[in-house]
Amino acid sequence: MTIPTADDQPTESSGPLLEHLARLLRLRTENLLTPLGLRPRHFVTLTLLRDGGGTTQQALAARLAMDGTNVVGLLNELESAGLVARRRSPEDRRRHIVELTDTGHATLTQAECAVVAAEEEVLGFLSSEERHLLYALLRKATSETEVRCTEAVL
Repeated sequence: MTIPTADDQPTESSGPLLEHLARLLRLRTENLLTPLGLRPRHFVTLTLLRDGGGTTQQALAARLAMDGTNVVGLLNELESAGLVARRRSPEDRRRHIVELTDTGHATLTQAECAVVAAEEEVLGFLSSEERHLLYALLRKATSETEVRCTEAVL
């Protein structure tokens, strides 16, 4: 068995670069979301709820790739802040439907402005076209991953 050397490694590994970029963006985003009482996971959850409309806690857990128990805790935080509301599903009384409140919509709008500012700081050296391409590629990669992960769970 031979031990791989630096010459054997791929020269274009995206993982470490994505991780580093995500860390920089996460740190800056956290600093800007904190005054709004939000953390990045709150922001992601609110965005998914806005974009997808009301959804069950179970479906939200799958989209967030989180354990259901952790999602309940996350939703408890958002609900106590008045950002989301849970109601019983009319089709299945055992399930809860989660929806953004008006306060949740307003807070999400403020948070989106904060995230734009964070992205400007971290990605400001990219041209508009490069940012659009980066977004499109990330969107494609994440949506394809979501589909494969969801299919694997079912």
